[in-house]
Amino acid sequence: MSNIDAAEIAHFDRLAASWWDPRGEMGPLHALNPPRVRFIEQVCGGSVQGRTALDVGCGGGLLSEALASRGAVVTGLDLAEQALAVARHHAQAGGLTIDYRSGAAEALADEQPGAYDLVCCLEMLEHVPDPASVVAACARLVRPGGNVVFSTLNRNPKSFALAIVGAEYIAGLIPRGTHEYAKFIRPSELSQWCRTAGLQTLALRGLRYNPLLRSASLSDDLDVNYLLHARRPA
Repeated sequence: MSNIDAAEIAHFDRLAASWWDPRGEMGPLHALNPPRVRFIEQVCGGSVQGRTALDVGCGGGLLSEALASRGAVVTGLDLAEQALAVARHHAQAGGLTIDYRSGAAEALADEQPGAYDLVCCLEMLEHVPDPASVVAACARLVRPGGNVVFSTLNRNPKSFALAIVGAEYIAGLIPRGTHEYAKFIRPSELSQWCRTAGLQTLALRGLRYNPLLRSASLSDDLDVNYLLHARRPA
């Protein structure tokens, strides 16, 4: 439980009430979710139907619900209790069965090694003190031959200008203080952590967000938001 930033958890707990408002403070996540889900389906061979899936850092449940509605058997994991409460309530209201749990990925990996066909950790690595530890936990949680998908923010001047200065301070797309530039992660760093954890990196894709249209799409530009697909060798 040492890989925890209490201020980060408190920040996302404060946002819990607005998690499912696509025009609110979490609006950009609502726009990013459809292309993220398309990428996940692609790396899983076109469908997540029937797969056991773990959403690490699930927050209010945007990804968890999208996967569950497509037929996956989903577990959502987070340490932000108020966000989890919102996630449970929203899933119940929508008639979805999702196992939401409070805890850290490292602890769950000790309890359930190799338990999941698919492990996703999206927009979470840049919010913990030791992201490599979370990557290693995800590698332990996925079964041999299973897929792991990460998404995070690249660290370079362009990402600082767009994700922090532009998104937080000029456009006000997300609350100020959501991101800390020093915690952004270069694709080369994330790929190295995957190799160290025994994962094979198979694909990298960028996520492009259009603030005027409030929409997002997959792209080949990894400069700001990007996705990484890795697999645990069979």
